[in-house]
Amino acid sequence: MIRLVVSDIDGTLLEDGGNQLNPEYFDVIRKLREQGMQFAAASGRQWASIERVFDPVKEKIFYLSDNGAYIGCHGRNLYLNTIDTELVRSMIRDIQKEGLSVVLSGPDVVYLDKRDQELCQWLLDGYKYRLVQVEDLLAVEAPFIKVSAYRKEAVEPATKGLRERYGDRLKIAISGDMWMDCMAIGVNKGAAVRLLQESLNISPKETMVFGDQLNDIEMLGQAYYSFAVGNARPEVRRAARFQTDTNVRDGVLKTLKLLA
Repeated sequence: MIRLVVSDIDGTLLEDGGNQLNPEYFDVIRKLREQGMQFAAASGRQWASIERVFDPVKEKIFYLSDNGAYIGCHGRNLYLNTIDTELVRSMIRDIQKEGLSVVLSGPDVVYLDKRDQELCQWLLDGYKYRLVQVEDLLAVEAPFIKVSAYRKEAVEPATKGLRERYGDRLKIAISGDMWMDCMAIGVNKGAAVRLLQESLNISPKETMVFGDQLNDIEMLGQAYYSFAVGNARPEVRRAARFQTDTNVRDGVLKTLKLLA
């Protein structure tokens, strides 16, 4: 019996940066809960953005945000994994030297350079982020759970040097064509799913997971019922046991309806 369903958002449920989920998902999540199944949204997004996407059922789901650095539910933080401040500042400097935009994530807000207005507006309008614009990211005094490099396209080859320099000090994940996310060592969606499973006494054989990108691979390994959506990267399709339809054809919804 399935007792836990976990899904990525961008590229899996929505197109990247979208915020309008098919309303049928909300009815299905309610039905799953009535049958004793839990639902968790696992994303590189901040928790406030996840909450907006799932607003009608926001009190009925878990949030595994910032690639697992934050675990919460009902607007409460249950688990937080921060990064050493000096390491964050070093990464900020090097991302900026590469000519890439920096998005600095605290537990509840993200910080951006106020000169990067196009990116600020996109995060506000698309992802619906809680956002603070600052003069100097290096001057921000706050706990940090993620630092991201953004490029409109081809972020993976553009960050090869950064990943080589910091790969032994940070958990680095490529999240689609635009994002490179950096968290504390040991932080990933799979570790967050495992923590949630242990807290709820749910086994991988009782878990169903959906994903499309490299940052989803660890959590696919935490579930027997691991699904790649039809538009997933080849590496993700190889890591998953099963495949469903694409995100734009509501592949996850089609599969969940079989449970509900």
